[in-house]
Amino acid sequence: MPHIFKASSQSSLDVANPEMLKSENCRMGLSQSIFDLIVIGGGPAGASAAITAAREGARVLLLERGSFPRHKVCGEFVSAESLDLLGGFLGARHAPLLASAIRIPQARLFFDGSPLQTPIDPPAASIARLDLDAALWELAGEYGVETRQQTTVQEISGTGPFRISASSGEFSSLAVINATGRWSNLGSKRDDNARPQPKWLGIKMYFAETSPKASADLYFFNGGYCGVQPVAFRNPGFDHGQVNVCAMVSTNVASTLPQVFAQHPALSERAGRWRSLSNLVSTFPLFFRDPRPVRDNVLQVGDSAGFVDPFVGDGISLALRSGSLAGESLIPFFRGETSLAHATRQYCRVYEQRFAPVFRTSSKIRRMLRLPRPVRRTVLFMLQNAPGITRYLVSKTR
Repeated sequence: MPHIFKASSQSSLDVANPEMLKSENCRMGLSQSIFDLIVIGGGPAGASAAITAAREGARVLLLERGSFPRHKVCGEFVSAESLDLLGGFLGARHAPLLASAIRIPQARLFFDGSPLQTPIDPPAASIARLDLDAALWELAGEYGVETRQQTTVQEISGTGPFRISASSGEFSSLAVINATGRWSNLGSKRDDNARPQPKWLGIKMYFAETSPKASADLYFFNGGYCGVQPVAFRNPGFDHGQVNVCAMVSTNVASTLPQVFAQHPALSERAGRWRSLSNLVSTFPLFFRDPRPVRDNVLQVGDSAGFVDPFVGDGISLALRSGSLAGESLIPFFRGETSLAHATRQYCRVYEQRFAPVFRTSSKIRRMLRLPRPVRRTVLFMLQNAPGITRYLVSKTR
């Protein structure tokens, strides 16, 4: 049954004292054991939010529908803007995850002719989601977050306090953060600002490649693109020399990786030398909409707030940073210094300042890629001969 956010007949949003909300929660017949925060979704965005709040003393419950470790369709590009934040989470015990990550100092963009190369300064990191998600989930528990896997949330009721109905029972909290991603049962299907769009498919697989270049390579073609990037695993079953191959493609162009490879001659030639290392992972549908950081007084983070074009390489960074921002924004409310309404407004304001420009720039680049080939070649020729413009465009996606 599709989820529907239910508005409470009363609103405690302007009450600054959490203890008053807890008393109201008891009056409503909910458990006296109320969490300060429930985070739904245990990926980078949800874990970042949970850890940030828990480190400041909040009582946090983190719910995840799946289980760890797991593979996700993701380019696994972690931009420099979020590496310090991630390092602060990891601490000494998990520091090797970041220390052993392959650094990515450049990107190569393959369009109609010769590749367009641009530096990534400071360099990004390539971290397998299999390792990143599992480490963050473990860290959340170490920071005092109560964690539950294989728990599907069916409904969120109220506007503060909230009642969460899940497969493992009912929970109540003063605040809720939704980190379930771009397509879940928590309301994305009924977003009123979503527009009908072409159907896009995300597919990913690991391949062995001899001495892959430390570069994020993007192969563009009509109807999609494919990213290729070296990646290392903590799992000893994987040797060095593997690449993550992740594509976003229109379903009327391709539905398998061999079909994707056939769309670009240089990619097809390169793929002919690969050996598969994993099963195919896919996600469908992918869709774009304007960012929406709050919905029915629930803070949205990561892809739940807005799905950014994967080619800008900022998905994981936006997840970590928006999750941390949401957690930080709620701390004054948990301390009784402000109301939930004020905390959500503050989150929206800072989200718009920090992250909305990334979505606007990526949308402009996406439109450029749809230009007729002769026009696109002219634009690309200009970019090749004016590297400063290319670096500027890259900086505007950060």
